[in-house]
Amino acid sequence: MCFFERKGPSGFSKSSTAEEVTQGIDGTGLTAIVTGASSGIGRETTRVLALRGVHVVMAVRNTDSGRKVKEAILEQNPNAKIDVKELDLGSLASVRNFASEFKSLGFPLNLLINNAGVFAPPFMLSPDNIDLQFQTNHLGHFLLTNLLLETMKSTTHQSHKEGRILTVSSGSHWFAFRGIQFDRINDRINDESRYNRIYGYVQSKLANILHAKELAKCLKEEGVEITANSVHPGCVNTNIMRYISFLDGSSTISSCLVKNASQGAATTCYVAMHPQVKGISGEYFADCNIANSSSLAKDVELAKKMWDFSMSLTDAK
Repeated sequence: MCFFERKGPSGFSKSSTAEEVTQGIDGTGLTAIVTGASSGIGRETTRVLALRGVHVVMAVRNTDSGRKVKEAILEQNPNAKIDVKELDLGSLASVRNFASEFKSLGFPLNLLINNAGVFAPPFMLSPDNIDLQFQTNHLGHFLLTNLLLETMKSTTHQSHKEGRILTVSSGSHWFAFRGIQFDRINDRINDESRYNRIYGYVQSKLANILHAKELAKCLKEEGVEITANSVHPGCVNTNIMRYISFLDGSSTISSCLVKNASQGAATTCYVAMHPQVKGISGEYFADCNIANSSSLAKDVELAKKMWDFSMSLTDAK
């Protein structure tokens, strides 16, 4: 064990696992959507939520991989209730199709876990002429959340249970020193040589926190019993690191700093399920505790600007 054990106010720490933080919690009757559910912390989140009785809808780009994960979970837990649906966050049309199909099924929606993401891929524009990394990590989730919000409100009203929306961000948002580079996100990005893929990642993670904060504000003003928070899973050795190989988990230093998927999914599962988090909204969590975020992540005006900008990019014309 390389982590220095220091439990926070929640009673959990960096080394806590998703199973540990949900021990004794009954999620029977709840329905969750988990994006990016076929690998990494998304897969572990799906497994643990299903273990606690939650009906999980796996929103995945590759449905074949998703179905294999479902089968593997069912082998361990035959009572798991899991559906697999296609969602490509890099296409706004795919996001709309997923939301439309989900609503047509008549499922309730208690938990929306915006987990999927990519880390520092090569420069590429989406079919919507938007930086693909920014669209996958933030904009696709922004649209998905907006399209499913009425379903969540209806579920909350009918079930009298708090709805929870959480978005997986990253501690790397602290390195978004220049804030959001609004003029380099949509089709004005036309020079690959100007694109810094690491900065593209950290600004998308800043956008995740700003989204959660502005959404929490809107929901509070509306008086809806739905919370919105963002989480930092820690540095987790998953497939998201495939484009950058400096942390491959093979060195002693890496083994001390990098979490496994079960530890990485702990904060997500804690914020999604634990009764300690009831009523808490607009916060940023790390290691299953409320954590400090950067000054830019707390900027109310920037959050509103990010919201308006995202609305303009996702507005169906």
